[in-house]
Amino acid sequence: MTLTPVPAFDDNYLWLLDNGREALVVDPGDAAPVLAALDARGLTLAGILLTHHHGDHVGGVDALRAHLRGPVYGPACEKLPEPVTRLRGGDVIELLGLHLAVLDVPGHTAGHIAYFAAEVPGGDPLLFCGDTLFSAGCGRLFEGTPAQMHASLQSLAALPGATRVCCAHEYTLSNLRFAREVDPGNAALAAHTAWCEAERAAGRPTLPVPLGTERRINPFLRCTEPALRDAARRHAPLKLAAAPSPVEVFATLREWKNGFR
Repeated sequence: MTLTPVPAFDDNYLWLLDNGREALVVDPGDAAPVLAALDARGLTLAGILLTHHHGDHVGGVDALRAHLRGPVYGPACEKLPEPVTRLRGGDVIELLGLHLAVLDVPGHTAGHIAYFAAEVPGGDPLLFCGDTLFSAGCGRLFEGTPAQMHASLQSLAALPGATRVCCAHEYTLSNLRFAREVDPGNAALAAHTAWCEAERAAGRPTLPVPLGTERRINPFLRCTEPALRDAARRHAPLKLAAAPSPVEVFATLREWKNGFR
């Protein structure tokens, strides 16, 4: 299996997974780069996976249908370009011989889902998480609550550490700047920042990223830890009690990140 992040727009990745003959694409907001990638490698498009309804994730679906030789899958309760086979958490689908478990991860949008492949020939597990989890960050809460997003992130953090996290945006360096503001004493964070800066300087993506790395560096996955709790209390001393809950810490960090420059 070959995994390819296909760049689109300013900072999107449309993930392409193929077995040398057939491919699936995740969140094709733009058809043109997907068609170019398929044509360059002589691949048949066997399926499309959608995580949520935003235009930069679904805008290319209709233009791809003429080239599609399989289903379009997407969340059960979001407005999507029809026809779509609707999915909920707990469902399992099969594409390219892979079994993909569907996870409900509301927060960024109300019906957001993710796809997890525990067994991938020749590679570590895969997580296609849309805009729920980013490297060193997480999505904005456009439709969900802090409690929902915190629960969604915790469910993703519980997956195997070797899981390759396939985020839908190259937000890593910006997220790392915030993470280091929040958690300046984190040596793993400093080392990963240096690696990511070198990768971007060389024109390479910072993704996918191992979930085990995210568990060490991502402040939004670590809201039970004293360093993150203390940072949240320093930022919003009038809002938080002496022992804020993980959800309160998460909400404070997310609001802080919203205004961080």
